[in-house]
Amino acid sequence: MMQDSSVDCVIGVNSVSMDERDLAKLCLQGDAAARKELYARYAPSLFKVCLRYAPDRAAAEDTLHDGFIKIFDSINKYSFKEEGSLAAWCRRVMVNLSIDRLRKEKKLQLQYTDRPPEPDTDGPPASLVRRIPPEVLQGFINELPPGYRTIFNLFAVDGLPHREIARMLGIKENSSSSQYARAKQILAHKIKNWLNNAAE
Repeated sequence: MMQDSSVDCVIGVNSVSMDERDLAKLCLQGDAAARKELYARYAPSLFKVCLRYAPDRAAAEDTLHDGFIKIFDSINKYSFKEEGSLAAWCRRVMVNLSIDRLRKEKKLQLQYTDRPPEPDTDGPPASLVRRIPPEVLQGFINELPPGYRTIFNLFAVDGLPHREIARMLGIKENSSSSQYARAKQILAHKIKNWLNNAAE
């Protein structure tokens, strides 16, 4: 399992100035230094992705480990488009693996509905939400039921449209949008309670 020190740095590896096209090409050739560079460059941000979907830190560490194995094994499928596309591709690998793990472990509980999405809930103003520490907000998201949390992360954080989320999860588009709306309602309630308690 990954420890914090191994996520933040790789012993004996110095960051090199290399664009993503060259980095991916060398990784494809099995270059060990390039693979260590890719890990050192992207592991911290990818670990945060895993944490958002995993039920706990240990599961996130396992996903990160397995994710990099998958990245190196399938990097021949990556096609360079522009700088930043390799990071995005690695991120997608981690998201897909995280969802596959939740589904395999039967921790992705989803509700299916043909009903239209619920109307958006007016939450607290953004100016008030910004007063809440990021770790508190992340904690609220982590407390969501697995299905709600997954869809909230896919839509609000990873920017996927409900049509693609529905395809990934094997649900109807209305189910995705409805569960996202419900997740927002739960989060709005938690945020309001926190702000009210902080004001006392």
